[in-house]
Amino acid sequence: MLNLKGVGVALVTPFNEQKEINFTEFEKVVNYVIEGGVDNVVVLGTTGESVTLSKQEKQDSIHKCVEVTNKRVPVIAGFGGNDTKSIIADMQSFDLSGVDAILSVSPYYNKPTQEGIYEHYKAIANSTDLPIILYNVPGRTASNIRATTTLQLSNDFKNIIGIKEASNDWQQIFWLAREKPADFYLISGNDDLIVPQISIGYDGVISVIANALPNQFSTMVHQALSGDFASAKKTVYELDELITYLFEQGNPAGVKATMKHLGVCDDYVRLPLMPINDELRSKIAKKLKSMNLLA
Repeated sequence: MLNLKGVGVALVTPFNEQKEINFTEFEKVVNYVIEGGVDNVVVLGTTGESVTLSKQEKQDSIHKCVEVTNKRVPVIAGFGGNDTKSIIADMQSFDLSGVDAILSVSPYYNKPTQEGIYEHYKAIANSTDLPIILYNVPGRTASNIRATTTLQLSNDFKNIIGIKEASNDWQQIFWLAREKPADFYLISGNDDLIVPQISIGYDGVISVIANALPNQFSTMVHQALSGDFASAKKTVYELDELITYLFEQGNPAGVKATMKHLGVCDDYVRLPLMPINDELRSKIAKKLKSMNLLA
């Protein structure tokens, strides 16, 4: 049984100065987060700039992630978009050996109805035996997977095993926690909300900041999952300002800049994203110094 409790990390995709994937740094990132205590890794997520990668780059990224992870933690691969047929074709044409689950973002831009969202995921679920995690992020997709739709999908398809919920709608967040099947994973998509979400029954998070601070963030989440909210709360307050900085000028530009400060990887991004400006870079460095993470 696949265990998705704890911290997943939405891996960045490091690039070199020519904006080609730097697989040496990618290997370094994967080892860094696993050694830092994360519980699973997500390749080809939004934070990995997957929409800018070619099909060959996506396949190469999956292969490298599976190789480096070497079964130490589960590997989740992102396959999403707004053309159901193309998503299924990609999932069936890619070599997914070593991949443990699929994370699939709700269709963006074309704003489907709830019936359309249901049929979209029905088609995906019927096309693979791999476990599927829904991904609801209305701020990026311009549509919401309603809680009733999520629960209908969880009840109708045994391989739809959870949702990454990033709606920021607390009424929906509570409703899902109260009504979900016992074996359905509720995974937060918000680094800044995960501790209170755990308090009402969430199982974990797929994180951005864990790329840069895997040890601190994983410790905090594990403390909350064990019921030690007093200790977890201290880290919540310590990380809150930095989490805000990471998203101020776009993700993953902020977290890549943080990782560059820490010597993990460079901070090149592909257009239309841009590197963060010097002012924000200085604020991130100042915060890291206050945490004794930079000299």
